[in-house]
Amino acid sequence: MKRTLSAVICLATIAGVCGNAGAHCQIPCGIYDDDVRFTLLSENIATIEKSMRLITELSAEAGENANQIVRWTINKENHADAFAEIITKYFLQQRIKPVAKDDKEAYAAYTEKVVLCHQMLVATMKAKQTTDQEHVDKLRALLAEFEEAYHGKDGGDSGSQ
Repeated sequence: MKRTLSAVICLATIAGVCGNAGAHCQIPCGIYDDDVRFTLLSENIATIEKSMRLITELSAEAGENANQIVRWTINKENHADAFAEIITKYFLQQRIKPVAKDDKEAYAAYTEKVVLCHQMLVATMKAKQTTDQEHVDKLRALLAEFEEAYHGKDGGDSGSQ
């Protein structure tokens, strides 16, 4: 029994250490690199866009390209999920701190960031559902708007409150 419990604890520890760290930990460790996350978000958008383009191109001869279409569809979905994970687990859960409603200016900035995150999550979902470039364009525009809101109009780091 003791050996089994030790094995379970060991496996749980390994799974926790080796799990997906793309969106960062939730310990909290206090080690954040917002610029890296914005770069990853941009790369995910570019990959979603490329996947959409290739799915559309390959669909001209769907029978011959069925395997590649499936692979690019999975790739598009994986990158949309990675995007959503960063927004949810890094920004919403860890970096955007709730503020009191009575601090009108801070609450307005907080609300703007949360709304933009929600809009990006919806645009990401729409990008998963289709190959419509409009959703990628919207996602890219929302990310630029969020980055400006997050860093503040003066370029400071308003996310590390």
